[in-house]
Amino acid sequence: MDSIMKEFEHLVVKLKEVKSATDNFNDAKIIGKGGFGYVYEGELSQPRGKTKAAFKCLDRKHGQGGPEFWKEVMMLSRYTHENLISLLGYCNEGGEMILLYEHASNGSLDRHLSSTTLVRIYVS
Repeated sequence: MDSIMKEFEHLVVKLKEVKSATDNFNDAKIIGKGGFGYVYEGELSQPRGKTKAAFKCLDRKHGQGGPEFWKEVMMLSRYTHENLISLLGYCNEGGEMILLYEHASNGSLDRHLSSTTLVRIYVS
């Protein structure tokens, strides 16, 4: 596990930074909830400036845990594509497991797909 951790240490974000960005997990910052837990929005300070981010916090009562968390870190940090949200980092500190993603300003894909106003676009 140590060799795996070494590969991803550049993605580590301190819990203090996550709490600052989410106003200590303020309910007003919640932008979603899924099988993993609540998702908060906030601004993350990075070397190249502030970045709007989504903070996906593991809630173990939803049946997911460490293996799923590490799978996401490993897969999403290794693969990039214009249609994938980028993983900015993770926090595994103080009993918290949090994934940090690029903020999707237009909302999540599942919300658009379940919308009654979904418009079909035909490309010829």
